[in-house]
Amino acid sequence: MTAIEVCVDPRTLALEILADVRQATEDGPGVTRESFGAGENTALRLLEAHAEAMGLVCEYDRARNLWMRLPEDTRTDPFVVIGSHADSVPQGGNFDGLAGIVAGMLVLAGLRNRYASAPPVRVLALRGEESAWYGKAYMGSLSLLGRLPAQALALKHRSGSGTLGEAMARCGVDVEAVRSGEPLLDVAQVRAYLELHIEQGPVMVARGWPAAAVTGIRGNIRHNVVRCIGEAGHSGAVPRWLRKDALLAVAELLSRMDEHWRVLLQMGMDLVMTSGICSTLPQSHAVSVIPGEVRLSFEARSQDAQTMERFYALMRDECAAIEKSRGVRFEFDDKLVTAPATMDAGWVERLKVAAARTGADTATGTGPGNGAGAGTGAGAGTGTGPGTDTVTATGTVLEEIPSGAGHDAAVFANAGVPSAMVFVRNENGSHNPHEDMDIDDFLVGVDLFEGALLDIIAPPRVG
Repeated sequence: MTAIEVCVDPRTLALEILADVRQATEDGPGVTRESFGAGENTALRLLEAHAEAMGLVCEYDRARNLWMRLPEDTRTDPFVVIGSHADSVPQGGNFDGLAGIVAGMLVLAGLRNRYASAPPVRVLALRGEESAWYGKAYMGSLSLLGRLPAQALALKHRSGSGTLGEAMARCGVDVEAVRSGEPLLDVAQVRAYLELHIEQGPVMVARGWPAAAVTGIRGNIRHNVVRCIGEAGHSGAVPRWLRKDALLAVAELLSRMDEHWRVLLQMGMDLVMTSGICSTLPQSHAVSVIPGEVRLSFEARSQDAQTMERFYALMRDECAAIEKSRGVRFEFDDKLVTAPATMDAGWVERLKVAAARTGADTATGTGPGNGAGAGTGAGAGTGTGPGTDTVTATGTVLEEIPSGAGHDAAVFANAGVPSAMVFVRNENGSHNPHEDMDIDDFLVGVDLFEGALLDIIAPPRVG
């Protein structure tokens, strides 16, 4: 007797899989599932075991991503992929990525006796989405589509030991195919890519939205390492006008960029900037030493590629100006660029129709916001908050939200595959051990995917 026969309740099944993977990959306060490393391997093995217990067929592609399908669905029509990633940041939360894979498994279970009413569905557990390990995001999906730059294989692990290519090889990836840019998946066979993910910011909690449709995904430009090289000296012996203080140069750079950011936001542009790593050299820094070198990371994200490039150009101009005024120099590692992506309007509409048809509770709750909400209907709720706008919300309305964080859906969308995402509400943000996704919100997202897949009339995508 299979596990799906014993445990037909999707809530129980989801909680069991999520708990098993959490327990096996716990690391202090959170979970660690290193891209192309031990934790990710463990997560994939557990997902495979659960899938097989559910009666699903599992196989790995040449990039060592895990695929699952219903054995009885032998159609060769273009299929819909429901996917997400199995890795995590160091000591991160359990739901980032993993929830989307489990959602796909539940959709397959729900379609078991009515799969003929929907297009063929494949669930994809992707490797290497997080950039925390090698400074490059989407490694599994880019490899799958033949789009991972060959030079990315030489990227160093965050520890400074080993490269991405070496880690891939240890996992059984066909590294030479990846290096040559060979597509390992025929995108003409992919009708659409769908991804469920926790929201990684506070908006849905604040607005009381259990689930929402994603409209677009920010791209990014980043440098993992920028070196500002000045001149070390005695803190008491060198006057200001003769100093080449690398730390003050970096502080001036970031202050100037913060002001440019503020102005661009006032102009209505979508933009965020982050310097998540900034430090003097621990082997030589001291209270009485003028910093001779500072290393920092730099990242800009936007839903508009021109805005990102404009902001990046401003950063390089400011570096050149500070070099002249402070007698320092800036050195940059490779510039990494990830393009923004727009979600497919047709699939967003399907998700909305599914919400209306099922009466899923997608827009209820109370919390601060920019207006007052009230409504009736299945799952309807009321709420108040400061502001002058009035918002009418019923349980059959699926709200829309952009994604500030990156997701594998962007890779598929930019490869020409119609793509869509559902966010589910998540307390306490993400990339930390305190992610707190409510299982009821998660099941709303699963229901939306299942509803959108059933009774699709539109013809398959061609080419």
